[in-house]
Amino acid sequence: MLERVLVVLRKELADNFRDRKSLVNSLLSALLGPLMLLLLLYVLGSVSSSRAERPLELPVAGGELAPGLIAFLEQRNVEVLPAPADPEAAVRAGDTEAVLVVGASYPERMAAGLPAPVQLVADTSRQSAAPAVERATRLLEAYAGQLGALRLQARGVSPSVVTALAVEVVDTATAQSRAAGLLNILPYFLIFAVFVGGMGLTIDMTAGERERGSLEPLLLNPLGRGELVLGKLAASLVPTLLSVLIALAGFAAVINVAPLDRQLGVSLSLDPLAFLGIFLITLPMALLAGALQMIIATSARSVKEAQSYLGFLPLIPALPGLFLAFIPIRPALWMMLVPTFGQQLLINQLMRGEPVSPLFVAVSAAITLAAGALLALAAVRLFGRERVLFGRGA
Repeated sequence: MLERVLVVLRKELADNFRDRKSLVNSLLSALLGPLMLLLLLYVLGSVSSSRAERPLELPVAGGELAPGLIAFLEQRNVEVLPAPADPEAAVRAGDTEAVLVVGASYPERMAAGLPAPVQLVADTSRQSAAPAVERATRLLEAYAGQLGALRLQARGVSPSVVTALAVEVVDTATAQSRAAGLLNILPYFLIFAVFVGGMGLTIDMTAGERERGSLEPLLLNPLGRGELVLGKLAASLVPTLLSVLIALAGFAAVINVAPLDRQLGVSLSLDPLAFLGIFLITLPMALLAGALQMIIATSARSVKEAQSYLGFLPLIPALPGLFLAFIPIRPALWMMLVPTFGQQLLINQLMRGEPVSPLFVAVSAAITLAAGALLALAAVRLFGRERVLFGRGA
């Protein structure tokens, strides 16, 4: 049996390698994730470095009423600008990120030791304005705290009296875990590589062979349907695993080359064992993807229909990985029962340098392999039907 499976495997790989253009395009698509990550890191690094270096431009209305506040801001790399005639309209239109408005009663209330009115006009729905608004808010709070301490000292009261708690944040995050937050998109693109790498070959050796009329002579050979399906499935795994390896190599190059420590203030280094662990965790998904693609492509009426269906297929298992980039989730055993989702959680843990539970790895691998085996069995049954020669509409 194994010999006949290997014959089918060699035949399908030989046919696929003849179409070098499709093969190269399929493998190069695996580099989409590393290239997007490199672009993301470059843009984030450029934005953070430029904003850290340039002064904060803050229009101030009524600045002449608060000379002490203006001097405080200018000493802290703030460029005080004239305020627009209508601060709210200017902020709403996006002409400026924030405007500081000093109230008319500011001098009198400041002299009386009362809270002096100031307004920070900002549009919190604009993400581009968030850094400027946050920085201006911190500066105003610092100035208020400084004045409050001086007022207490003038009255002979120690400023520590009003400090009920001495809060100290103990940050247990490592440099790798902080940087890994930037790499949460890695599982998404690995899933994409798994479900795209062997897609072209799977379509070609199912719907493609049926359209070319080469599937019927193949089925007439003294070859069991199970052996035929296993040979084709094994052939689809070769470009799939190559795509995963190319994607991992690309991510490794980006992580080792990108200047994260200089531009973003974080550093990240993953040893080869981490990438090996990620590759091994990804392996069960290759069987699941290949068997599912074979069923869909065989059931399709034509190559174009198979391409349409399989083109959307990677989005379904990859969506949880995209959500993980924005919603932190603590892995639990029941999550390992969901094929592809458990693997994405485990990959995230490896990226953060956290210990991975062997039980979680075993359960996620077993469930995914079982699902892949069931789908492979369904593909064998599908190839046992006569309509496989003519498409779904037969």
